[in-house]
Formats: sequence, C-alpha cells, structure tokens
Amino acid sequence: MKFSFSTLGCPRWTLSEIVTAAKDLGYAGVELRGLGDDIFLPDARVFRQGGAGAAREFSSRGLAVPCIATECEVFGHMPDLAEKVGAYLRLAAALGCPNLRLLGDRDPWKSDEADAETVAANLRLLAPEAERMGVSLLLESNGIFSDSALLADTVRAVNSPRVAVLWDVNHPVRYGGETPEKTWANLAGLVRHVHVKDSVVTNGEVVYKMLGRGTLPLSEAFGLLKSGGYDGFVSLEWTKRWHQELEEPGIVFDHFIHHARRIWEKA
Repeated sequence: MKFSFSTLGCPRWTLSEIVTAAKDLGYAGVELRGLGDDIFLPDARVFRQGGAGAAREFSSRGLAVPCIATECEVFGHMPDLAEKVGAYLRLAAALGCPNLRLLGDRDPWKSDEADAETVAANLRLLAPEAERMGVSLLLESNGIFSDSALLADTVRAVNSPRVAVLWDVNHPVRYGGETPEKTWANLAGLVRHVHVKDSVVTNGEVVYKMLGRGTLPLSEAFGLLKSGGYDGFVSLEWTKRWHQELEEPGIVFDHFIHHARRIWEKA
C-alpha cells in the first residue's frame, strides 16, 4: 500500500519541509491542499512558473503527488469554474499528478445547496479537458455524496474515463450511516484515491482523532481495499488548517504511517 499525507495537515510548513518530512517518515507521496497562505495552488509562488521546479523537488526525493485536493465546487453554476479547474489541470500535468479532487457539496454533512444533476452536468463540461490533459476529476464522498449509491450513479452518468471517485472513509460512515461494506459495494471500480482519518461522535458532533484513537471501522475499510486489489494511495487528511486545536503534524504524520501500515498488514 502507498501512503501519503495532505498538506492540509501542515499549513505552516514550506514545500521543502513537506518533502523532507515525507521522505524521512517513509511516505510515498504528498497530497496537495494549500501551501502556506495559498489555498488556490496555481497562484502559489512555487507553482507560478508552471510547477517544473516543484516537480523536480518531489521527484528528487522519489515522491509522487497522487492528488491535488482543490477547493472547486461543482454543485453550483460558477462562471469561473472551468477557468479554475483548467488552472489546476495544468498544474497537475506539470507535477505528474493523476487526480484532482472536486467538491460536489461544500461540507461533510448534507446541505441544501448541492444537487446531483447539476454536479453531473458540470462534470460533463469539465471532462473533455481532463481527458485531453490525462488527469482524472474525482468527486469526493462528502455532503450529499456521503450516499455512496448517489455518488456512484452521478459519476457513471458522466460517462467519462476521467471522472471517478475519492472515497473519504469517514463521511459515509458518520454522515451517511453506511458501513464500509455498503460503500465499497457501491464504489468498487470507481475509487482512485482514498482519504483516511479517525473520529468519534461526541454530543452529536464528529471529532477527528489520530488513527486508532477513534471508532471508525478502518480495519474493515482497509480489508476491502486490500481484497479488492486497490493500488492507489491512502492519504491522511488531517484538517489542521481548519482546526488548530488538533495535534501538530510532526506528531500525527509519524503516528499515522506506522499505525496505518499495521492495520494494512493485518487486514
């Protein structure tokens, strides 16, 4: 299994610090979700010249960029959506990154803003450029798409080899009431990238925890990935950028890779 961590977990680190930590801790890749003060990555200073220098920094350490988790929301009629996604597609191609995460809903819980037909229509408009660039657009299992059957139906309705799924293991369990078995039964064959974090429910609120300190059925999820022949990345999405009370990245990244490896070996 190949493991990565999202830069969402280390918002104050420089690119050099990120790649050094990933290499030293034994990760195979780094998922990009913001860098320093820059959320819209194509505008980040290190990527303004097209990302060639950053690509060399990753490749020199033997690290992949398996996914760029964009902030692009495909559930509304956004006039600049194609432009923003286009900028991310060019960056992904420069970095040799195969996947872009797109949001079909704004938050992990279901909102009244998103609607699957609009999402599918927008993805159909974006798919030809993704196909031309050789990068996949991944719809994440969050919000209304914590319903994995709806997620699978929406992706299949687009009918593009470059539109697939990012399975966030937490959300269908906590917000969709699904077991990993049900989610995998619906999504098998569509999953190109996986987000992992642990969590508990306290007073009706989902609280994120370091791996093994929550109650998510992660062993079941890993077992399904393993038996299903999944060969992509499993990525730690530690939401430190949004939740400063969470543990520091140096502690969490080291803990995650050791614990995740043990779960995978036993799965």
